[in-house]
Amino acid sequence: MMHRKKKAQILSLFLTVCLFLLSGATAVPAMAGGESASTPAKDYVIVALGDSITAGYEPGMKLSSVPYGYVERLKEQALFHGRTKAINYGILGLTSGGLNSYVKAIKEGKPVSADDIQAGLKDPRIGDFASGVSEAKATLEKADLITITIGGNDLLKLLPDLKNISLDQLRTEASGVMKSYGENIREVISILTELNPSAQIVLADQYQPVPKLAGVSIYDELNKVKETFTKSVDETAAKFTADSKKVKAAHIAEAFVGNEMSLTHIYSDGDIHPNQSGYETIAKVMAETIWGSYLDTAAKSGAAPISIVVKGQELKSVYAPKLKNNQTFVPIKEITNAIGAKSNWDSRKGTAAISYNGKTVVIKVGSKKITVDGQAKNTASPAFLSQVGGEIKTYVPLAVLVQGLGLDVQYSGKMKTVFINL
Repeated sequence: MMHRKKKAQILSLFLTVCLFLLSGATAVPAMAGGESASTPAKDYVIVALGDSITAGYEPGMKLSSVPYGYVERLKEQALFHGRTKAINYGILGLTSGGLNSYVKAIKEGKPVSADDIQAGLKDPRIGDFASGVSEAKATLEKADLITITIGGNDLLKLLPDLKNISLDQLRTEASGVMKSYGENIREVISILTELNPSAQIVLADQYQPVPKLAGVSIYDELNKVKETFTKSVDETAAKFTADSKKVKAAHIAEAFVGNEMSLTHIYSDGDIHPNQSGYETIAKVMAETIWGSYLDTAAKSGAAPISIVVKGQELKSVYAPKLKNNQTFVPIKEITNAIGAKSNWDSRKGTAAISYNGKTVVIKVGSKKITVDGQAKNTASPAFLSQVGGEIKTYVPLAVLVQGLGLDVQYSGKMKTVFINL
């Protein structure tokens, strides 16, 4: 059992970071995805609303940091089902009241000030969020999926006083916080369903990050608050579902119970945000709520250097893809068979002509030029021949080929996986 002094140290670190977050963090990640509101209708559009958990924040991040939170992982999962765009409107320090104000401003579609959203927010991007509400409105109106993770900053108001209040006081204050949260989130979803009646909305409950190490009585009481939060989320989802709205509850809180120190930064940094395992856990719960599964690839599990997923199916072949000059190359027959294209190899000219859906790409081995529908285009990735066993295979640059054929190709560096969708 850990020494009592260590327990006090962890609780002290925890309360310090709570106070820091309540004052507003200054080091934040860049907005995930960087997508604009001009997403084509053929894409499955994910829009994420919420706070720093939505943004994918972890300790030490800067404005230039690229997050890899649950939203990025949800986009990967959606790519197993088709073309996907993800737009992240996660604002650090945002409360449910702040989200309510933000969504109301989005509904109006007129720029507002940062303080109109929530006074005192120190997210460096808050000015862009406030001035970009008309773009956010257009994005939400064509979203297929809207995710909401909010409420952590509401609950944080309770935590700095844990050492100084009784359990009865904690219960009373928690009741007030949950009442306000419920009112805010119902307004938020009401506006969202008005803006976009056909979107699937997924509302997550809120994990509590304080480990049992901080004290059994506090731990048990905070878990009761967590259960109250989950009940509020369930009741909200049920209310809108009964009114024929597409709202689901995602139960992430239960997955953190007993795992607070392994799924958050609370032990190492005194920070309550999820670590990478925590964000993976949130993404799994969300994906299973949306699609009924959470998929991996051979490369993600370490069984292959790179994976290629075509129309939701991982390409399995004895002729493995090759990485060269940071580009992925594949045997031409393997990829054309997978996408249903036709290929013709001219051994005299050393060229491969690939046709699909009215488009034709001609690739010459060793050449830094390709032809797309008769138009020459430059490429820094020439095709090459490679001996595989007893066969000579023509390896072509995957991205150059599929983009020339008008297909969608997206690469996840974290999963080491290329997604190709028609």
